[in-house]
Amino acid sequence: MIIQLEPNIDQQSTDSLLNSIEQIGYKSTPVNTHGANYLVCVGSKDFDIRTIGNLPGVMDIHRVSDNYKLVSRKWKVNPTSIDLGDGVIIEEGRMAIMAGPCSIESEEQIESVVKHLVDNDVRIMRGGVYKPRSSPYSFRGLGMDGLKTFYKICQANGIKIITEVMQVSQVEEMHDYIDIYQVGSRNSQNFNLLDALGKVDKPVLIKRGLSGTIDELLQSAEYVFSNGNERLLLCERGIRTYEKAYRNTLDLNAVPLLKNKSHLPVIVDPSHGIGVRKFVEPMALAGVMSGADGIIVEVHETPEKAFSDGQQTLSFAESAKMIEKIRKTFELRQSL
Repeated sequence: MIIQLEPNIDQQSTDSLLNSIEQIGYKSTPVNTHGANYLVCVGSKDFDIRTIGNLPGVMDIHRVSDNYKLVSRKWKVNPTSIDLGDGVIIEEGRMAIMAGPCSIESEEQIESVVKHLVDNDVRIMRGGVYKPRSSPYSFRGLGMDGLKTFYKICQANGIKIITEVMQVSQVEEMHDYIDIYQVGSRNSQNFNLLDALGKVDKPVLIKRGLSGTIDELLQSAEYVFSNGNERLLLCERGIRTYEKAYRNTLDLNAVPLLKNKSHLPVIVDPSHGIGVRKFVEPMALAGVMSGADGIIVEVHETPEKAFSDGQQTLSFAESAKMIEKIRKTFELRQSL
């Protein structure tokens, strides 16, 4: 059960409400976000929900049987909208495109990618400054110095930034230089990190774990929401299966399922999903038709020279062609 409280609820009404919840055998947990105040209540006893819903200070009340309650569409029918400012909005009914290199490598690289994005009217740039790599000898990013340069160039060109945060200690230092925190697949169940991201006022994109289920992705989002941050995005980026012909199995079944289960925007990552450059575009278009609210792809001026993930990264020419097709495909989807 989720109870949304009136913004100006007084202490007497709060105490009375908590007492009533306790009397029916439910345990309540307060959740205070930048948008609203809630009580998440867990219990098994059947009761007339109106006995709670009619109490002073209760704005709305819903029964939610899912373990992930706050991110469930069962209580919030209207989809969540993520406003990044300056007219950049991620929501149902729009198609967000996020593009950029796997790793931020240099100031010159940032400038070349930003020009490509501006030329193609893409307002969100992805790029890692902290990179989780399977080998300790691979390039692992430029860190905060790279992020500050990344931020300076993007801000000057009206571009928003999404980049990966890997540990709790990075959350605060990155805060003023990013627009969206990205939680990578390896950290999708790093609950200490998710708790910390629940306490910030910036959107968080959570990628599905390497072998994560739909419910586990939703539970990860619940961790962030329950700690106070409801500005969340879910990302399908492929899961590890027995198939070796491509990098991961991009589970496009997940997109309509997530849209049905949750009110949060759903983003598809075909670059990691298939991991083969020539197939990124068709999988991006398939992601659009499956109902995604956005596509995130890897782009580099010369993918063959990229410090990481060159095999799945599009050139500027390939990217421009794909962006045009994404928009046409989205228009087709909207007309059906």
